[in-house]
Amino acid sequence: QKDLVESGGGLVQPGGSLRLSCAASGFTLDSYAIGWFRQAPGKEREGVSCISSSENSTYYADSVKGRFTISRDNAKNTVYLQMDSLKPEDTAVYHCGTDWRVRCRSTLDIFGSYGQGIQVTVSS
Repeated sequence: QKDLVESGGGLVQPGGSLRLSCAASGFTLDSYAIGWFRQAPGKEREGVSCISSSENSTYYADSVKGRFTISRDNAKNTVYLQMDSLKPEDTAVYHCGTDWRVRCRSTLDIFGSYGQGIQVTVSS
C-alpha cells in the first residue's frame, strides 16, 4: 500500500520557522515529483512547492518564494518543507502528495495521492 504521512506542524509565532516532513511508504519518493499544497478555511487550495524527480528541480508559489525551501532525503524516503519567516497568512492545513509523474505541474497543485495533512498555525 502506498502512503504519505505529514508531520512537523504546530503553532508558531509570526517570523518563526517550522519544518514539515513527508514520509512515504510502499514506494520510493525519488521516483516521482513530490509537492506540497495548503488549504485554509474559506480560501482556495494553493499549490505551495514541488520538487521534480529526474532533475530535482524545485518550484515555489510566489507567496512563499524566498521563505520556504523544499528538499528530498532519499535515504530516509522523505521530503521536507522548511518554512521560515512565517506569516499569519501561512496558516493552513498542509498536504504533501504526488501525481505519479516525474515533473511538477505548472500550478504546483496535486491531483493524485496525498496525505491527510498537518495543521500549521501562525499566530502571536
